[in-house]
Amino acid sequence: MKSAVYPGTFDPMTYGHLDVIIRASKIFDHVTVAVTDTLTKSPMFDLEERINLILPNVADYPNVSVESFSGLVVDFAVKKNAHALIRGLRAVSDFDYEFQMAQMNRLLAEGIETIFLMPNEKYFFTSSTLVKQVSLYADRDTGLVPPNVYEALMRETNGGQNI
Repeated sequence: MKSAVYPGTFDPMTYGHLDVIIRASKIFDHVTVAVTDTLTKSPMFDLEERINLILPNVADYPNVSVESFSGLVVDFAVKKNAHALIRGLRAVSDFDYEFQMAQMNRLLAEGIETIFLMPNEKYFFTSSTLVKQVSLYADRDTGLVPPNVYEALMRETNGGQNI
């Protein structure tokens, strides 16, 4: 059984993330969405909230699970007996960082490949950071996040009333 790990902060999950998850689920027998517990990025949502925002959006994909992890993602992938790490690429600017990360992961765990997947072109510019910034200043549904994520953003940011 070929399995993959798709790691990230997912703060919050966007349709770009979901698109990559769905693409990966068609390639691999099992995909683990690995939500990092790192606090270095000062996430808006705590770990449990981020996981709970993802779960209903992957419920229709029986070969997708969601788990948290801490430490190095490559160590988590080894623990899960994964064959690959999935990384999303939106633009050329992502490639340099992702290339360095892939090379380091290869050094640390030679048997785990890094697979780059691009989301649908309508999500190329989407990032969790941009989605959060818009929600801080406007109660505007951009269509870039699932409805449950949009509702959570509006609760967290008071629907753009934080001006």
